[in-house]
Amino acid sequence: MFQTFDSPATPLQGPPRLAALRNVMADQGLAGFIIPRADAHQGEYVAARDERLQWLTGFTGSAGFCIVLPETAGVFVDGRYRVQVKAQVDAAHFNPVNWPETTAGDWIKAHLKDGVVGYDPWLHTPKEIAKLQSALDKTDIKLHPTANLVDAIWPDQPEPPLGRAFIHPDTLSGEASAAKRARLAEAMHKADQRAAIITLPDSICWLLNLRGADVPRNPILHGFAILHEDGRATLYADDRKFDADTLAHLGADVTLAGPDRFLPALAHLQGPVLLDFSSAPVAVQSALAEAGIAVVDGDDPCKFPKARKNDAEISATREAHLRDAAAMVEFLAWLDRESPKGHLTEIAVVTALEGFRRATNALHDISFDTICGAGPNGAIIHYRVTEATNRPVGRNELLLVDSGGQYVDGTTDITRTIAIGDPGDEAQACYTRVLQGMIAISRARWPRGLSGRDLDPLARAALWSAGMDYDHGTGHGVGAFLSVHEGPQRISRLSEVPLDPGMILSNEPGYYREDAFGIRIENLIVVIPAPALAGADDRQQLAFETLTFVPLDRRLIVTAMLAPGERDWIDAYHAEVLAKLAPRLSPAALDWCRAACAVI
Repeated sequence: MFQTFDSPATPLQGPPRLAALRNVMADQGLAGFIIPRADAHQGEYVAARDERLQWLTGFTGSAGFCIVLPETAGVFVDGRYRVQVKAQVDAAHFNPVNWPETTAGDWIKAHLKDGVVGYDPWLHTPKEIAKLQSALDKTDIKLHPTANLVDAIWPDQPEPPLGRAFIHPDTLSGEASAAKRARLAEAMHKADQRAAIITLPDSICWLLNLRGADVPRNPILHGFAILHEDGRATLYADDRKFDADTLAHLGADVTLAGPDRFLPALAHLQGPVLLDFSSAPVAVQSALAEAGIAVVDGDDPCKFPKARKNDAEISATREAHLRDAAAMVEFLAWLDRESPKGHLTEIAVVTALEGFRRATNALHDISFDTICGAGPNGAIIHYRVTEATNRPVGRNELLLVDSGGQYVDGTTDITRTIAIGDPGDEAQACYTRVLQGMIAISRARWPRGLSGRDLDPLARAALWSAGMDYDHGTGHGVGAFLSVHEGPQRISRLSEVPLDPGMILSNEPGYYREDAFGIRIENLIVVIPAPALAGADDRQQLAFETLTFVPLDRRLIVTAMLAPGERDWIDAYHAEVLAKLAPRLSPAALDWCRAACAVI
């Protein structure tokens, strides 16, 4: 099914819904209620049933939360969404708050003297609530778990998803589920842990070599799992999602039980039990505490094994990226033919690009709703075009297209900023600085043990030297036919997670000028052992291998701004693009690609 362009809740719908929520708060004796964009599994991507933040406020971003108090309602958004939120909420009733610069605790203390603030314990983690409670200590403000108040006022709330579960073959995963469970169980046994509770859908899918269809674009299955120290597991998920083949795939050592049996089962566990306080719901922690079971706060046991892709996964994703790159080149050649005619809109561009991906006959789905921002819309970092916002692709402006595909052998994510006519010298200079940052990350070499925080400045240096920056991380982790945003690895000033071989990340610096243009250039990269260097000492070093091979827009590159090594990198990259894609392209696209990959 192709991407749709329906408009979300409008700002006009927010005020009456907010008034209804405040009435329920008053009936419950609450002075506040917190509405996160989250579900019981704490994933970034949620089903329609869990889009409570969007339903209440109109804000459609993939991260954020709202705190409703009697006299004010704050919508907390990070730097990616500060332009977007102003267009989507009623500013007379919802107050956008810059987060994390302003914390939830400080904001509540500034707007509330005393009272009880409610929260749904299924939608918040223990660490999140503990941090907020600590900020409210020494005040007369208390936090209290409660049933979800938005559900009480949402008359046509969608039902929970029932997407079909299906098998992810061992040939692509590189390791059978039984081997994964045995490996993790051995580590648990050595740590004297009797069981581990897994609540993240991508972790469950990775562990059991399953995929699902419970949220848009990401092939994940909603459920909870308990992994025991002997390698057995119980999966708590709706059995209507499973057919005979998937049930047989689970095998004798994995038991399928209904979701309603999950909480009661916790009371019968033998401790210590491993629980990730940064991703599990408070409701799970509370159930274990009430049963008197010893709990160890530690990483989801799948987190790092899933992030460190094995050889089979990396080999498969290389093929997925080449297939996707060929579709992208067909699209870019089409765009260069069609854009001078002056008839294109953002929706027409998005639809055409998805069509080229589907023409591969290998696309499972796009990996997220395509971001296609023409001119000033490109400055909205996570812009999603709708029928109401659809803008013509004008002459002499930039077009930002951020898109990706889900293939059974890999997940792709690529951004290209394209010149439509002549966007001007300033746009070209900004593009070149962004490109210099992308090249710096691509060429990076570093001692093992460093994190994304250590590399992030490399991507920003060229922009910083001109007094510029961007308000998002430089790179996020990416799954293997799983979530397009996958932790824990990131290239970000906030990330302290060491980068390890096999981790796949995006490399996507940008620059955004409100009401003018947006620029982002993105390739996916994988961490590898650094090639040997003559004369180097014996310390371990790491580097990146590029996975994405699609031409850069040479029309936007100011070559005089480039250092010789940067020019060499661009020419070598384009030579590799042409060599890898030539056998995969139509004659017209191949001619276009040859010109696009010419030496600068």
